[in-house]
Amino acid sequence: MKQHGNVVDFIPLSVAVLTVSDTRNEETDTSGRFLADAAQEAGHKLADKQIVKDDVYQIRAVLSRWIADGGIQAVVVTGGTGFTARDSTPEAVKVLFDKEVEGYGELFRHISYQEIGTSTVQSRAFAGMANGTVIFCMPGSSGACRTAWNGIIKEQLDSRHRPCNFVAELSVPQEVIETACGSRS
Repeated sequence: MKQHGNVVDFIPLSVAVLTVSDTRNEETDTSGRFLADAAQEAGHKLADKQIVKDDVYQIRAVLSRWIADGGIQAVVVTGGTGFTARDSTPEAVKVLFDKEVEGYGELFRHISYQEIGTSTVQSRAFAGMANGTVIFCMPGSSGACRTAWNGIIKEQLDSRHRPCNFVAELSVPQEVIETACGSRS
């Protein structure tokens, strides 16, 4: 990352948004629209936005294409993280990870507890890394998407956030990045 004194330049990332739902379409997808808008408002590029049925293989097909695309650095997935028979996002996605980001789900539930109390235990929010792409999965409600984006994801996709962020770990051209973690002192 280029630094000017103590100021680190913002690095815009290419972000894809996936809504997992059996009922939503572009008109009714308020959660996916929020995430797409929030990413762009933060200065990132929207690489793609899709809606797929809550089907393990449809989810994997879209995510696999995005993970293989070196031009996409981050994916946010909304929906399919509950406990109904059709909720299959964790089962579809976790097998694609090279590494899990355990702290994301823990922190999401901690923040969410302040908003919805013990109902947060029914969230299976999770995240991981695959082929230089970070993937954040969250519940399908607009409130959960706001909680995840504003409370965690926005800062973790910002190269200026200290002491650490995910930017140096992503498939961003190396000449753009020097380091994304500073000293904690």
